[in-house]
Amino acid sequence: MKKEIITFTIIFLILAIGMHFDEWLSHPVEHIMALPSAGAYGIGAFHPLVFTLMVYIIILIFKSIGKLFKRLF
Repeated sequence: MKKEIITFTIIFLILAIGMHFDEWLSHPVEHIMALPSAGAYGIGAFHPLVFTLMVYIIILIFKSIGKLFKRLF
C-alpha cells in the first residue's frame, strides 16, 4: 500500500511539474491558490487528481499484464 501511494505521488508530481512548469517556476503560490477556479475540461479543482488517477490506472494495467506474463512464463 505504501509503495502504491508513493507511486501515485510521484506520478502526480511529474504531471504537475511537466504540465505547468512555467507557473511552478514563476508564481507557484498563486498557481495553487487559483486551483479552485480552474476550469480544466469541466473538471475544475479536482483535475490534477483525475488526470493522475487516469495515468495511474494505465500504469497499473501494464503492471498487471507484466505480472500475468511473468506468472505464465
